[in-house]
Parts: sequence; C-alpha cells; structure tokens
Amino acid sequence: MVKTNRQESGGVNVSMEKDLSTLEKKLGVKFQKKELLRQSLVHRSFLNEHPSFSVGNNERLEFLGDAVLEVVVTEFLFKNYSEPEGELTNWRASLVRSEQLALVATDLGIEKYLYLSKGESNDKTPKAKQTILANACEAIIGAIYLDQGLETARKFIEGNFLIRLENILENQLYRDPKSLVQEMSQEKLGITPVYKVIKESGPDHKKHFVIGVWFEKELIAEGEGSSKQAAQLSAAQNALKAKDWE
Repeated sequence: MVKTNRQESGGVNVSMEKDLSTLEKKLGVKFQKKELLRQSLVHRSFLNEHPSFSVGNNERLEFLGDAVLEVVVTEFLFKNYSEPEGELTNWRASLVRSEQLALVATDLGIEKYLYLSKGESNDKTPKAKQTILANACEAIIGAIYLDQGLETARKFIEGNFLIRLENILENQLYRDPKSLVQEMSQEKLGITPVYKVIKESGPDHKKHFVIGVWFEKELIAEGEGSSKQAAQLSAAQNALKAKDWE
C-alpha cells in the first residue's frame, strides 16, 4: 500500500492508494489507465469520509459494466443455443444475478481491494456484503471495457461467468425461484404465496426495496434489491432455503 501525503478534513493522514498490481494479475488484465480500476473499487460511502480522494465512486462504471455483461452473455447464448427466448432469458438471469457476481468477486479476491467507509467495512451483513461485491464486479467489467475494449471485456466474462453455465444447466439453477416457490407451496401446502413491500428507501434513481413473501399470515422470508422484481426474486430464493425446498 502506498501512502499519500494528502490530509483529509480534520488533519488526518490517510493511507489510501492501494497497490492493485496483484489484482490485475488475478483479473488477467494490465490496465493502461490504472485509475479506472481504482475507481471501480470505490464505494460511495468511502467518499463521504474522504471527499478529496483522487477518483469518484464506482456507480457509473457499474452502470456500464452491467450493460456490457448482459450483451456478452446474451450474444453467447444466442449464438450457441437454439432454445426458445424464455429459456435463454432464465439462463442469462442465472449468470448475471447478484449472487453470481458476488461469487465471481469473491473468487477473484476483490474484497480486500475495496475502498469502503468504516461503517461499510464493519457491516458483516451477508446481503450488504453481497451487494457491494456484485456492484464492484460490474464496475470492474465497465473499467475493463473502457480501458481495453469489448474483446478484452468479453474474454474476462467468458473466463469468469460463462464457464459457470455448464454447472447451472446441469443442476437446473436457472429455474425461476418465484415459480418454484409457487409450485412447491401449492403442491405441499395448498397455498399461493403473496409478496409485499416491507420497506422502500433511496432516491428515485437509486431505489432500494425490502420485500417479504407470505404464506397466508406467515412471513416466510425477506429479500432485498434495487427493484421490486429483484427483491421478490431474492425473497423467493430465501423462502426456498427457509423451507428447505432448494
């Protein structure tokens, strides 16, 4: 870690400029513009404590990386499989969902390179950690695309995401959890699950939802996401775990 001489508000010296060379090796990408990689690792909370940091947060890169990931996965599925659109959509969703992104980030050891506020660093909530890792993974894809172009981004996605497709198909991990919950609850209990918003927060451009799934009057599980659909899917997945229906 290289220490900067800059002082943050309050006169506190902060060691911030992390050595990212080892991470580059893990990613398989030698960045021309190192600051793009650095920015992909900056959570917005970090800038609240260090507003004069050399780069901005990773949200714009995350936005770009999400699109790049989806188009590469979509093109691969379109070219290599003849299944109908609905089936391919489920396969794609299983490859680009938050859980998968967080898993890739974990395998690459991204967590120790993240720039987080003290509060976020101390938050051990699994869902919060997963979201931060998933967002950083998308931001890294965006950074690779800007720095090296689509082909390098495609190579990264192929080596870290598409290689997981065989396991997903073999174990039918692509099946929609909401459909599974409905099938199982009706078959075993004669109940149709109901999803309700428990909490909604954040500005219009960055909404966060907490949604619960009920079996009649019993709350079975909750899920979180940046859209109602994502939160419902998360709640359904957690309901499958809670009922041991996976």
